[in-house]
Amino acid sequence: MSAQKQPAGACASSGPARPEPEEEGGRTPLERAAEAAEELYRLRDTFFPRDPTEKTAALRARSDAALALLDAIPPEQKKSPQQRGIFEFLRGKILDVFPDYHKEAEDHLSKAVKLNPSLVDAWLCLGNCIWKKGDLSAAKNCFSLALSKGSDKKILCQLSMLERSMAQGSEDQTVLVEESIKHAKEAVMLDIKDGNSWYNMGNAYLTSFFVGGAWDHTKLHHSVKAYQNAEKDKTMSLNPDLYYNCATADKYLENYERALRGFEAAALKDPGLGADREVQKIISLLDKLENAMKGQLRSKRLASLVSSLNSVILKSFHKKATISELSKGLNKAVAVLGKVVLLIRHDNVAPLYYLTCDLDQSYFILSIYGLRDDAIKEGDRVVLYEPYYRILEASWKDKRYQFKSVRVDFPDQILINEKAPDPQHVARASIHAHNKP
Repeated sequence: MSAQKQPAGACASSGPARPEPEEEGGRTPLERAAEAAEELYRLRDTFFPRDPTEKTAALRARSDAALALLDAIPPEQKKSPQQRGIFEFLRGKILDVFPDYHKEAEDHLSKAVKLNPSLVDAWLCLGNCIWKKGDLSAAKNCFSLALSKGSDKKILCQLSMLERSMAQGSEDQTVLVEESIKHAKEAVMLDIKDGNSWYNMGNAYLTSFFVGGAWDHTKLHHSVKAYQNAEKDKTMSLNPDLYYNCATADKYLENYERALRGFEAAALKDPGLGADREVQKIISLLDKLENAMKGQLRSKRLASLVSSLNSVILKSFHKKATISELSKGLNKAVAVLGKVVLLIRHDNVAPLYYLTCDLDQSYFILSIYGLRDDAIKEGDRVVLYEPYYRILEASWKDKRYQFKSVRVDFPDQILINEKAPDPQHVARASIHAHNKP
């Protein structure tokens, strides 16, 4: 997955960038400057050229023009604390449009909240600016102060995002990510049609999947559902991260065709995301799975390989079954006995893939969540309790892939050589950076 970005949502605008500002009409100079700042952030959030320096130059030109509008405001129009507060806020917001920390931006935003403590957007931008210099606790304090003045979906989303960032490397990972989900839900409840709030919730659940050890499919399903709700908001159609992160969730759900389409869409919207590399990784994995299924052993050697499965005695109420006896979906009260033929190495954190054969000498792809890649070796016998069976299918660029697949989600659903997995082989909780946490 691509590298984590600096926070961008705190002062985000909505809608695509327009090439020229509107006619002045009856607006005040401060109002014109505010609109210029909105256009600046719209450019930041929607313009993704192949050459990043082109975007930097465009932002520099637009920010200089916005600052010139502020500089042209007569002194008598910024006399009151409220006017000066808005002036300082807009100057700080314009200076903070770039990804790196800007001390001057922080100074202006700090002045803004002192002049007008009820200016929620200034607290929002100040928290974002301070976050960039690495002071996460001070950033959280800004967002909390803003929320003390009333619930706000933008503040809640930014606080949710910050908590996920704070969780990285923390002993309280799980608690912080659960707080992130809580605040994401609160933002959605304030406006169930707001795409950015749904997008943020999708990111929260996706992070929770990794924190929990990359096995809980429920978190992934919640994530995808949130992303799909985000897509209903047309203002989100220009957000490449939405497509990238949704594709990431689909990848870990083994919905490879949907993941391929999502990564392709993200690559078209922002060539700098590296989504095209994710497409190649998935194609490489599918080719490896296909080649593993094709390179099957000859029948005599296979019969010898699986003969040891006959001696396995189940110490539970589960009924032995072969692949041909499974129904699609979850198979309760059933256990499949298999012999691991090959570990299929690939670039993803999960699942682990093994070419496996059953008592009938039928091959299938075994996908396992929640275990480390050294838990199972080639030649091991496995007992798979209550397996999830599906035909894994994907089509891409005139090529079609199709495999019989058995999925095991939890370590307690598997025995390895008639023993439960060693605790040291259970996947540990961790946060893997994706595009926007």
